[in-house]
Order: sequence, then structure tokens, then C-alpha cells
Amino acid sequence: MNNTLVKGLCLLEVLARRGSPMGVSELAGAVGMPKSGVHRLLQALVDERYVEQSSSGRYRVSIKLWEVASAALPGFDLRRHAEGVMHALVEDTGESAHLSVLDQRDVVYVHKLEAATNPVRAYSQIGGRVPAHCVATGKAMLAFRSPRWLAVAAEHLPGATANTITEPRAFLAEMACIRAQGYASNSGEWRLGINGLAAPIFDHAGAVIGAIGISGPAARLEGARHEALIDQVREAGQTLSTVSGTVPPHALLLSVTNHWSATAQAAPSFAAHALPELKHASA
Repeated sequence: MNNTLVKGLCLLEVLARRGSPMGVSELAGAVGMPKSGVHRLLQALVDERYVEQSSSGRYRVSIKLWEVASAALPGFDLRRHAEGVMHALVEDTGESAHLSVLDQRDVVYVHKLEAATNPVRAYSQIGGRVPAHCVATGKAMLAFRSPRWLAVAAEHLPGATANTITEPRAFLAEMACIRAQGYASNSGEWRLGINGLAAPIFDHAGAVIGAIGISGPAARLEGARHEALIDQVREAGQTLSTVSGTVPPHALLLSVTNHWSATAQAAPSFAAHALPELKHASA
């Protein structure tokens, strides 16, 4: 039964992410299942109204899946807390704002607010995911993973553009720099010509629970505005890090430092490589 449930959920995910109707053979190839098994699962999903079958015999997700997902969103505290902060960030910077969480090595966009003028519409969408090492919100969260985790991740960094950081030592140095400066940047590493800035969001114990950032054309995020935008993004991250409690900024910074230092001590071979770069980055 559990295996059947997992396969059914897999079909739903493929259909939802494709965004267009799919036939049984196409679905079977996508999930690596026999067509007969896919057909039986699809019929069950149709019976429960999670999937619709068109007159041509192809399948797509139904409005019920959207209804269920929408009902769950109000219970997502991070998204609820971030709404006002994101609106302020868009108004103050004139750029699109993103709220992201980390799922393994991918960023999942929990919320997005478009800028009123010149929005970057094709860059991301709510519920979409991209490799975390390619975008600012992803890098802001990755930087605070354990040293051992980062050491493994550094060996598998596929490139999305010519600007993507794929070399392990360069990636680890970037992670150290992000920890030191409190924000991350993306310079056309996911889409050429599109830059981003992001700051991590911490819980009361100093663990990263998300990231907030902005994105826009490179020309708008560079030059004279750059430092001011960095300050605004960091302030947004700090606000969300303290919004659910009364942790003052200096205490929050101390808890984050202690949290990451504890994990570094658990991996001395990696710490010997990463920590000198951190000292250099903060100099």
C-alpha cells in the first residue's frame, strides 16, 4: 500500500510540474513504471478528482490539487510572517522579492512578489525549484549547512550558465564569504543578465529555515545602488529572523556563529580548509 501511494504521488508531481496534459505512455516513461500500473493509478486519481482525463485520453491535474495546496498555505508560518516584509522590500527596492526554503540541494520558491515595473517574470514561480548553488537565496542557505555536507556538495555542482560556480574550492570560499558578510549574491549564475541578492532567515537556535531576496536585471542591481540594496536585503532577513520571537540582532548573530562553529568542530579535516578562508573573507 505504501509503495502504491508513493507511485501515485509521483504521478501527481510529474503531471503538476509538466503543466500540460500527458498520455499514459509518456507518463510511464517519465516515472519508470509499466503502462498498466500507471493506468490503474490514474483511474484511482481520476476517481478522487485529483486528475482529469481529456476527450483525447490525456491526463492533467485538476483544480482539487490546487485547492488542497492553497488550504495548506495559511499554516505555513514563514510565508505568513514574510508577507509584509516582502511587500516592503519590493516597495523600497523596486525589484521582485523571493522567499525560499531548501530541499536537499534545491531551492523551492515558497512565495514571490513581482515588482510593479519591469518585473522578472520568467525567472521563477511559486512552487518552482532550481539548483540552490545557482541562485542567491539558495547560496544564502547552503552557506550554513554543516562543513561535511558542504564538502560533499562541492564535488557535484552542475553549471547552468558560464557564470555558475562549479569549482569546489571556489564554491567553498564563496560559502565562507557568505557566512562572514551575512548575504549572498548571484551574478547571472542561473540566467545570464539576471542578478540577485539574498539573506538567510534563522530560527531562535541559529539554524537556517529559509532565505529572502530580490532579483532583477544585472544593470539595476549593480553600480551605485548595490550597497544600499545589500543593506535592505540583510535587514529583511534580520527582521524575519526575529519576527516570531524577541531575539535581539546581536544575540541572533551569536547563536548563528555558535551553531555553525559546533558543526565545524565535528568535521576537523574540512574545517582546516574552510576556516582560513573565512578569516580572509572577513578581513
